[in-house]
Amino acid sequence: MDYTKFNDQTLLQLITHAHENALSELYNRYGRLVFSVAVNAVGDSEMAEEITQDVFLRVWDKADTYMADQGKVVTWLARIARNRSIDIFRRRSVRAEGHSSSWAEVEASDLPDPRLVEERIELSQRQQWVRQAISQLPEEQKTALRLAYFKGYSHPQIAEALGEPLGTVKTRIRLAMQKLAKLLSDEADVV
Repeated sequence: MDYTKFNDQTLLQLITHAHENALSELYNRYGRLVFSVAVNAVGDSEMAEEITQDVFLRVWDKADTYMADQGKVVTWLARIARNRSIDIFRRRSVRAEGHSSSWAEVEASDLPDPRLVEERIELSQRQQWVRQAISQLPEEQKTALRLAYFKGYSHPQIAEALGEPLGTVKTRIRLAMQKLAKLLSDEADVV
Protein backbone atom coordinates (compact mmCIF):
# COMPACT_ATOMS: atom_id res chain seq x y z
CA MET A 1 0.00 0.00 0.00
CA ASP A 2 1.39 3.43 -0.97
CA TYR A 3 0.80 5.62 2.09
CA THR A 4 2.17 8.72 0.35
CA LYS A 5 -1.05 8.96 -1.65
CA PHE A 6 -3.29 9.27 1.43
CA ASN A 7 -4.31 12.60 2.90
CA ASP A 8 -3.52 13.40 6.53
CA GLN A 9 -6.94 12.48 7.89
CA THR A 10 -6.85 9.10 6.19
CA LEU A 11 -3.41 8.46 7.66
CA LEU A 12 -4.78 9.17 11.14
CA GLN A 13 -7.64 6.75 10.54
CA LEU A 14 -5.14 4.11 9.47
CA ILE A 15 -3.05 4.82 12.58
CA THR A 16 -6.10 4.10 14.74
CA HIS A 17 -6.09 0.66 13.10
CA ALA A 18 -2.38 0.14 13.95
CA HIS A 19 -0.89 0.82 10.50
CA GLU A 20 2.71 1.63 11.42
CA ASN A 21 3.52 2.79 7.89
CA ALA A 22 0.78 5.43 8.16
CA LEU A 23 2.53 6.84 11.24
CA SER A 24 5.82 6.72 9.36
CA GLU A 25 4.33 8.70 6.48
CA LEU A 26 2.83 11.27 8.87
CA TYR A 27 6.27 11.61 10.48
CA ASN A 28 7.89 12.08 7.07
CA ARG A 29 5.47 14.90 6.33
CA TYR A 30 5.53 16.71 9.65
CA GLY A 31 8.49 15.50 11.69
CA ARG A 32 10.55 18.59 10.81
CA LEU A 33 7.66 20.90 11.68
CA VAL A 34 7.17 19.24 15.08
CA PHE A 35 10.91 19.35 15.70
CA SER A 36 11.02 23.05 14.76
CA VAL A 37 8.20 23.92 17.13
CA ALA A 38 9.95 22.00 19.90
CA VAL A 39 13.46 23.34 19.33
CA ASN A 40 12.20 26.90 19.14
CA ALA A 41 10.30 26.39 22.38
CA VAL A 42 12.94 24.68 24.49
CA GLY A 43 16.13 25.85 22.75
CA ASP A 44 17.77 22.43 22.91
CA SER A 45 17.95 20.10 19.91
CA GLU A 46 18.34 16.91 21.99
CA MET A 47 15.28 17.79 24.04
CA ALA A 48 13.43 18.74 20.83
CA GLU A 49 14.20 15.28 19.41
CA GLU A 50 12.72 13.68 22.52
CA ILE A 51 9.65 15.91 22.29
CA THR A 52 9.24 15.03 18.60
CA GLN A 53 9.40 11.34 19.40
CA ASP A 54 6.94 11.82 22.25
CA VAL A 55 4.52 13.74 20.00
CA PHE A 56 4.41 10.92 17.47
CA LEU A 57 4.03 8.33 20.23
CA ARG A 58 1.04 10.34 21.44
CA VAL A 59 -0.32 10.41 17.89
CA TRP A 60 0.00 6.62 17.79
CA ASP A 61 -1.89 6.31 21.08
CA LYS A 62 -4.39 9.13 20.59
CA ALA A 63 -5.07 9.30 16.84
CA ASP A 64 -8.73 8.60 17.54
CA THR A 65 -9.01 11.89 19.50
CA TYR A 66 -8.37 14.01 16.41
CA MET A 67 -11.47 15.94 15.33
CA ALA A 68 -11.40 17.19 11.75
CA ASP A 69 -13.97 19.90 12.43
CA GLN A 70 -11.56 21.57 14.87
CA GLY A 71 -8.67 22.00 12.45
CA LYS A 72 -6.17 20.45 10.11
CA VAL A 73 -3.96 17.55 11.11
CA VAL A 74 -0.86 19.76 10.85
CA THR A 75 -2.41 22.22 13.31
CA TRP A 76 -3.30 19.39 15.68
CA LEU A 77 0.30 18.12 15.55
CA ALA A 78 1.71 21.61 16.11
CA ARG A 79 -0.60 22.08 19.09
CA ILE A 80 0.52 18.77 20.63
CA ALA A 81 4.15 19.77 20.05
CA ARG A 82 3.58 23.21 21.52
CA ASN A 83 1.83 21.88 24.63
CA ARG A 84 4.43 19.17 25.17
CA SER A 85 7.22 21.74 24.73
CA ILE A 86 5.65 24.05 27.30
CA ASP A 87 5.39 21.15 29.75
CA ILE A 88 9.03 20.19 29.23
CA PHE A 89 10.25 23.80 29.36
CA ARG A 90 8.43 24.41 32.64
CA ARG A 91 9.62 21.13 34.12
CA ARG A 92 13.20 21.93 33.10
CA SER A 93 12.93 25.38 34.65
CA VAL A 94 12.13 23.89 38.05
CA ARG A 95 15.12 22.93 40.15
CA ALA A 96 15.64 19.33 41.20
CA GLU A 97 14.79 18.65 44.86
CA GLY A 98 18.41 18.04 45.77
CA HIS A 99 19.34 21.50 44.52
CA SER A 100 16.30 23.37 45.78
CA SER A 101 16.43 26.76 47.40
CA SER A 102 14.14 28.32 49.88
CA TRP A 103 11.70 30.92 48.58
CA ALA A 104 13.63 33.56 50.50
CA GLU A 105 16.71 32.82 48.39
CA VAL A 106 14.91 33.03 45.08
CA GLU A 107 14.54 36.46 43.56
CA ALA A 108 11.39 37.15 41.59
CA SER A 109 13.54 37.92 38.58
CA ASP A 110 15.03 34.39 38.70
CA LEU A 111 11.68 32.78 38.01
CA PRO A 112 10.66 32.34 34.37
CA ASP A 113 7.62 34.36 33.42
CA PRO A 114 5.09 31.82 32.10
CA ARG A 115 3.61 34.44 29.77
CA LEU A 116 6.99 34.90 28.09
CA VAL A 117 7.37 31.15 27.62
CA GLU A 118 3.97 30.91 25.97
CA GLU A 119 4.58 34.05 23.88
CA ARG A 120 7.89 32.64 22.67
CA ILE A 121 6.29 29.36 21.68
CA GLU A 122 3.34 31.14 20.08
CA LEU A 123 5.70 33.33 18.04
CA SER A 124 7.66 30.27 16.96
CA GLN A 125 4.47 28.56 15.88
CA ARG A 126 3.34 31.61 13.89
CA GLN A 127 6.73 31.79 12.17
CA GLN A 128 6.44 28.14 11.26
CA TRP A 129 2.95 28.67 9.83
CA VAL A 130 4.19 31.57 7.70
CA ARG A 131 7.10 29.49 6.40
CA GLN A 132 4.76 26.60 5.64
CA ALA A 133 2.26 28.91 3.90
CA ILE A 134 5.03 30.46 1.78
CA SER A 135 6.26 26.99 0.83
CA GLN A 136 2.86 26.30 -0.74
CA LEU A 137 3.18 29.20 -3.18
CA PRO A 138 4.31 28.68 -6.79
CA GLU A 139 8.02 29.37 -7.25
CA GLU A 140 7.43 32.53 -9.33
CA GLN A 141 5.31 34.04 -6.54
CA LYS A 142 7.86 33.08 -3.87
CA THR A 143 10.65 34.72 -5.87
CA ALA A 144 8.67 37.95 -6.35
CA LEU A 145 7.80 38.07 -2.63
CA ARG A 146 11.38 37.38 -1.61
CA LEU A 147 12.64 40.26 -3.73
CA ALA A 148 9.91 42.63 -2.53
CA TYR A 149 9.85 41.86 1.18
CA PHE A 150 13.26 40.48 2.01
CA LYS A 151 15.46 42.38 -0.46
CA GLY A 152 13.38 45.57 -0.48
CA TYR A 153 13.10 45.79 -4.27
CA SER A 154 10.39 47.98 -5.81
CA HIS A 155 8.03 46.44 -8.35
CA PRO A 156 9.94 47.95 -11.31
CA GLN A 157 13.24 46.63 -9.88
CA ILE A 158 11.73 43.14 -9.51
CA ALA A 159 10.44 43.27 -13.10
CA GLU A 160 13.89 44.25 -14.31
CA ALA A 161 15.68 41.62 -12.19
CA LEU A 162 13.36 38.85 -13.40
CA GLY A 163 13.05 40.09 -16.98
CA GLU A 164 9.27 40.06 -16.61
CA PRO A 165 6.64 42.71 -17.43
CA LEU A 166 5.75 44.99 -14.53
CA GLY A 167 2.10 43.90 -14.64
CA THR A 168 3.11 40.25 -14.29
CA VAL A 169 5.22 41.02 -11.22
CA LYS A 170 2.40 43.00 -9.60
CA THR A 171 -0.07 40.20 -10.31
CA ARG A 172 2.25 37.56 -8.84
CA ILE A 173 2.75 39.55 -5.66
CA ARG A 174 -0.97 40.28 -5.31
CA LEU A 175 -1.92 36.62 -5.87
CA ALA A 176 0.75 35.47 -3.43
CA MET A 177 -0.48 37.87 -0.75
CA GLN A 178 -4.08 36.76 -1.28
CA LYS A 179 -3.13 33.10 -0.99
CA LEU A 180 -1.02 33.75 2.12
CA ALA A 181 -3.87 35.71 3.71
CA LYS A 182 -6.22 32.79 3.07
CA LEU A 183 -3.80 30.13 4.32
CA LEU A 184 -2.90 32.08 7.45
CA SER A 185 -6.50 33.02 8.24
CA ASP A 186 -7.41 29.32 8.02
CA GLU A 187 -4.72 28.60 10.64
CA ALA A 188 -5.88 31.50 12.83
CA ASP A 189 -9.44 30.20 12.75
CA VAL A 190 -8.24 26.84 14.03
CA VAL A 191 -6.12 28.18 16.87
